[in-house]
Amino acid sequence: MAHTMNELIQLVVSGTATGAIYALAGLGFTLLWQASGTINFAQGEFVMLPAFTMLFCVMAGAPLWLAFLITCAAAMVVLGVGFKRGIVDPLIRHGVIPLVIATLGLSIALKTIVRAGYSAEAHQFASPFPAGQFSVGGITVSYADVGTLFLAGVIVVALQTFVTRTVTGRAMQAVAQNTDAARVLGIDAKRMVLYTFLINAVLAAVTALLITPTYLAKFDMGDSIGLKAFFAAIIGGFNQTRGALLGGVLIGVLENLVGFYWSPAYKEGVALMLFLVVILFRPEGLLGKAEERKV
Repeated sequence: MAHTMNELIQLVVSGTATGAIYALAGLGFTLLWQASGTINFAQGEFVMLPAFTMLFCVMAGAPLWLAFLITCAAAMVVLGVGFKRGIVDPLIRHGVIPLVIATLGLSIALKTIVRAGYSAEAHQFASPFPAGQFSVGGITVSYADVGTLFLAGVIVVALQTFVTRTVTGRAMQAVAQNTDAARVLGIDAKRMVLYTFLINAVLAAVTALLITPTYLAKFDMGDSIGLKAFFAAIIGGFNQTRGALLGGVLIGVLENLVGFYWSPAYKEGVALMLFLVVILFRPEGLLGKAEERKV
């Protein structure tokens, strides 16, 4: 009985760590939607590109921490400013649908470019955490899981603190809730929306750092990550940042439990099943607020 309980706790811990990574990518979805009404279906590729950028820097001789910092800076320029100015700004005035189509097209284009320009092979990626495991009270936990949970936790707490406690964060919230009213109050709405895009780019780089050691750097690695991040955001509630956290962790833990107790073959279908159940019984998401939105 104790052995079974230890197994269950180990599965929940490692599932929570994986779910925290999905949540980071899902947070990007909810932030962009709240701030500018943008649904970015290239979010998975926004994780894949930083993974390859870090891999390139490491192969050029840079230590992983430096490769990560370079990648964050590049992501902010290309996936933050470039994405906003090049794709979102020209299309957002025409409504959500053209933007959704454009981001789907961007997703396909980025995969094709990386596959043709770099390679279709899966590449090993060094973990930022030490290899191995340690035991606490008979429960074996890997350093990678603990490190992932700690780093994801720090980022989420820092982001929540920034959004709720700082002047800039409150201004971003005001823009997300009512752009016109925020402008009347003298808030620079365009700059606040840009900050959201920059935060999303950094979240994508962190997600890449945490998930690529497991997923490997591959041109189509973003397919699964992007989909699970989207499901995480919907399951938790698209208009709640805390919702992405709940959705991500639920998917990660249930995937582990289903894979272990039932069959690994069903693992990939967990996110979709959870998504369908939530959409049927609570369309606004588990933590979401029902709202009418004119697009």
